[in-house]
Amino acid sequence: MTELVLRGLNGLQFGFRNLTSVWILILAIPIAVAALDPLQFGPVLDIAVRALAGTLPFIAIAVVLIAGLKATSATALVAKAFEGRETRMIVLAALLGGLAPFCSCEVVPFIAALLAAGVPLSAIMAFWLSSPLIDPPTVLITASVLGWDFALGKAVAAVSLGLFGGFGVRLLARHGAFAAPLRESFSGCASSGCDGGLPNATVQWCFWRDAKRRETFRSESGANALFLLKWLSLAYLIEALLITYVPTELIAGLVGGDGFGSIAMGALVGAPAYVNGYAAPALIAGLMEKGMSSGAAMAFMVAGSVSCIPAMVAVWSLVRRGVFAAYVAFGIVGAVLAGALFGVVAG
Repeated sequence: MTELVLRGLNGLQFGFRNLTSVWILILAIPIAVAALDPLQFGPVLDIAVRALAGTLPFIAIAVVLIAGLKATSATALVAKAFEGRETRMIVLAALLGGLAPFCSCEVVPFIAALLAAGVPLSAIMAFWLSSPLIDPPTVLITASVLGWDFALGKAVAAVSLGLFGGFGVRLLARHGAFAAPLRESFSGCASSGCDGGLPNATVQWCFWRDAKRRETFRSESGANALFLLKWLSLAYLIEALLITYVPTELIAGLVGGDGFGSIAMGALVGAPAYVNGYAAPALIAGLMEKGMSSGAAMAFMVAGSVSCIPAMVAVWSLVRRGVFAAYVAFGIVGAVLAGALFGVVAG
């Protein structure tokens, strides 16, 4: 009898895991929209599919990079290239982040590749925080809608946020934090530093000449491609729901007014929202017409670019809780600081 009960409980647990799996959720979201709001089924699906399609080239590059590093045993070389140069890499990563045309979800595959290669988390965090905020096309679009003061302020905020997060993570890491940043579910070898089951760690660039290395490349490519597609599909579906169902009037009512309180509220409201770098200037202009201060607008834009719900879903799937908490905390605190400073300068 006891054995039957245990089997029943195990079966229920297995069924619950299946029901709550990411793939089931990915299917459930469009089905729910089709059932509850059929007119929005097409637009929601179109937004998600277009966003995912735009990210596919980045996913492909990242997957090939990760698998190639494992198959050639080159991960140790990549990690060694950053030894003793952490300060310079943090600064360089924050600056390069301002040139990379990635949103907060598109940058995730590259972060995965860098983490798998053993690049210091401090430099990765600097790039991770600065990259979604600004790039050359975004600067021009922001300047055309909100003016050059806002565009340059956002560019400075992007680099400053990267430096803030990078050196903050470096300080925390020196006190024992973030010893193993990657989740085991992403890649057991990436998080443990193994060589993917290869007979030795000798670098072999022509990995296709070795049967075991070819198998490593195939298995790593399939596993990482499936992982990234799964979580980014969910992230973009959530993004589509936010774009479709969260009205700007609701946001404007929460972040209107002057003072530090409105700046902090701007960051808190912007954090879970989706603020696309190219569409954000028009949205911010509309919110400012409805009473949002320039400082609150900057905080809203920075927080929305870095820590929106779609991005946090992708980050949560990739790294452990401590790294996730640090990413969100640096993003929100940095957004408040950027908004406060910009408000003073603009005022």
